[in-house]
Amino acid sequence: MKATLNAPQDAVVIITGAAGGLGQVMTRGLLAAGRRVCALEIPAAQDALDALAHAARADGWGDRLFTLTADIRSEAECARAVEAVRAHFGAVHALINNAGIGMSALSLDAHDRKVPFYAIPPDFWRRLFDTNVNGSFLMAAAVTPLLVEQGWGRLINVVTGLPTMVMPGFTPYGPAKAAMEAATAAWSGELAESGVTVNALLPGGAADTAMVPQALVDDRSTLIAPSVMVAPAVWLTSSESDGFTGHRVIGKDWDPTATFQENMTKSALAGWRR
Repeated sequence: MKATLNAPQDAVVIITGAAGGLGQVMTRGLLAAGRRVCALEIPAAQDALDALAHAARADGWGDRLFTLTADIRSEAECARAVEAVRAHFGAVHALINNAGIGMSALSLDAHDRKVPFYAIPPDFWRRLFDTNVNGSFLMAAAVTPLLVEQGWGRLINVVTGLPTMVMPGFTPYGPAKAAMEAATAAWSGELAESGVTVNALLPGGAADTAMVPQALVDDRSTLIAPSVMVAPAVWLTSSESDGFTGHRVIGKDWDPTATFQENMTKSALAGWRR
């Protein structure tokens, strides 16, 4: 019989794509809440990781932040990253699959130009799916056996809203996020009764990150603040969320002052299930 675990306040959380956008804000929020965090990024983001580490030290959180680079598109790199986190912190309790590339990686005007799916370069399709879907799967596959063995853990997949998933001209980003929504539903069922929960987390609209080019939206106040992701991420990585699995949680609708029951009236089952 596997042991069960009550997650400590300083639970160890791996966040992919942690140096910018939603990832950076969630990293800082989780550190402020007492979590130990591995901020995982691609090697090209080393400078941004260094800046994040510097800010964490200035805030007194430096001993609870571990920065690491890896290519999550590689099975070996994912395994290496998870082992490095275990060696550094002695445990792993949660994974937030946040890393991803958006349509602006195709071109800065892709949001306006609406390239039809048949005109998308196949290499771009493969690169986006390799990061947004395959990378998330490989990280989850590397960490989940550890979570199941200890009888407690969290998998959190950052997704997007249904309108974006099916938006014309937003292929392959929309379909890739739809894949992760479906994976959330499937994985939560497979891990039922294991002590490991799987949930989807999303801002609830276009967030003020680099995925929305400055040229596209001049008034950034019309976008959703990335900080809406913090309170639900903190709750989802705590023992308070034991047994809560297979849901999609919308950051902009989460009220940190409300009860769990009140917040849950605003959530839904992942995978468009009724």
